[in-house]
Amino acid sequence: MLRATLLFVCLCAAVLTARAQTALDPALLERVRALAETAARAAAPASARVAVEIGQLDARLRLAPCAQVQPYLPPGMSMWGRTRIGLRCTEGSTRWNVTLPVRVAVFGKAVVATGPLPAGVNLSQDQLAMADIDIAAEPGAVFTEPGLLVGRVLARPLAAGDAVRAPALKSRQWFAAGETVQVLAVGEGFSVASEAQALGPGLEGQDVRVRFESGRVASGRAVGERRVELLL
Repeated sequence: MLRATLLFVCLCAAVLTARAQTALDPALLERVRALAETAARAAAPASARVAVEIGQLDARLRLAPCAQVQPYLPPGMSMWGRTRIGLRCTEGSTRWNVTLPVRVAVFGKAVVATGPLPAGVNLSQDQLAMADIDIAAEPGAVFTEPGLLVGRVLARPLAAGDAVRAPALKSRQWFAAGETVQVLAVGEGFSVASEAQALGPGLEGQDVRVRFESGRVASGRAVGERRVELLL
């Protein structure tokens, strides 16, 4: 009986120790929240509202005691939607580095579908409305001007209230292969306009090769009706 009691006490102590090792100080959590909010606001519209929901560390972690924990933004990690904040021990017997899950919501006005829309539909004004949504809930840029979407074709279906995001739209073809296009070559402090022949179709936002009258071939981006931008 005594041995069983001692075993139970040891197990309880182990559980409490594990919890203490993965628990985070409230002040540290506020620093995490502030870091995530600041990073999210840097990419959000000025009028947007940011809300951060902080998750929990993996309960299986066994972190050594640390006098100073520094939150940081992992390289290449976007602070929109479901993401992670880094935590590293800078003052402790054992230096450790973990990540903490967070969910960042960014509420702002965006164009949404007024009703269910099938793929392939040509968007009209009455199918679009403005609504306050979490623009960080899904990947893809949103739109804030319904008029800019009139006549665009949906690449996938949308439910009522869904945001019309860039990936949901079919790419526009600005010109065909063989057409003469205006090429704007842009460098640091200068820009030069000239004409060239498109060697492929100019799809919205995609690179296309063009041939100049001199015979030189270059690659630029299709940015508009018979227009290519070439960054030098």
